[in-house]
Amino acid sequence: MSDNNTGSAGTVPLNSASYSLYPARRRGKHKIFIGMAPGVGKTYRMLEEGHALKHEGIDVIVGLLETHGRKETVEKAEGLEILPRKQYPQGELTLTDMDTNAILERSPQLVLIDELAHTNVPGSLREKRYEDVEIVLAAGIDVYSTMNVQHLESLNDLVARITGVVVRERVPDRILDEADEIVVIDVTPETLQERLLEGKIYAPEKIQQSLDNFFQRRNLIALRELALREVADNVEGNAIASTPNGQFCNIHERVLVCVSTYPNSVQLLRRGARLANYMNAPLYTLFVANPERFLTKEESLHIHTCEKLCKEFEGTFLRVTNSNVANAIAEVAEKHRITQIVIGESQRSRWLMFLKGSLTQKLVRLLKNIDLHIIASEKMVSPK
Repeated sequence: MSDNNTGSAGTVPLNSASYSLYPARRRGKHKIFIGMAPGVGKTYRMLEEGHALKHEGIDVIVGLLETHGRKETVEKAEGLEILPRKQYPQGELTLTDMDTNAILERSPQLVLIDELAHTNVPGSLREKRYEDVEIVLAAGIDVYSTMNVQHLESLNDLVARITGVVVRERVPDRILDEADEIVVIDVTPETLQERLLEGKIYAPEKIQQSLDNFFQRRNLIALRELALREVADNVEGNAIASTPNGQFCNIHERVLVCVSTYPNSVQLLRRGARLANYMNAPLYTLFVANPERFLTKEESLHIHTCEKLCKEFEGTFLRVTNSNVANAIAEVAEKHRITQIVIGESQRSRWLMFLKGSLTQKLVRLLKNIDLHIIASEKMVSPK
């Protein structure tokens, strides 16, 4: 199994050394193990790290464990203290769930809590398990928890379109944003399907149904990308917030196409859209209007065509007014954290470029850590 361990910027790792640094009533630290689907190994990895910390002398307990009958998970839990579940009588039935009060009374240094998105059984004080986790964290107890990316609230509609399944149990995005550390447990779709066929995820009678529905390869590919992107977004956001001197960290690619009144702008847009599609990146299009010059009707129509084409490519069209085109581009690039800029070759004569310099030269001086794509075209004149 291939694991990508990604920690949030500025995070103090949850290890034996970190426990002595904080007073007893500090807010607990939260580490989330996230994956693309059931069976990737989130619970197994959480238990594995729990054992390692216990070996280092940390007081670790299991607050709630969902093994789903998986032999490897059951075996990995051996040797860890597991708190009994609380019982909730429901007529002739008795349901069980996590006993949050027992966790608070036991007051360990670290508690392992499975399935963060779980809806608590009727009769519980709180509706959702993540709400119980917040109570535990507020008591100064560190928490390791698990969830799948499809349970994230903001991705609910997208996941439904991808898989055809509406996920009922959801976790607010803020829970992920507030986590001290996030670990994405990553396996290939092929590996996950193999585990399913080997009976390591579901009972035999559910295997074919799962392969035909949620566990289709195309679904797993899309969900895997969502999981990796979500963690990348989280890391990038924390890096931006914690980087000094206004500098920023880009993990995702972002493409900016600079259009003008020249006809080759349409060509630039198409090239930029292909680049954005290849990089799976957001597309931005920028037109810098000169405050000292009004556009002709033909020029206005041309810019409108560029805006319409940008939206067809599902991009964002930006229009700013500035007499200094290079500065305007640099400001927009910084604001939107652009990594790739597409411009056309200069339409200035060699004499003007000698006297005033080209846009390309100015951008090279202004831009840091941004790739500049200069698209050659046949010499064209501005629309009359």
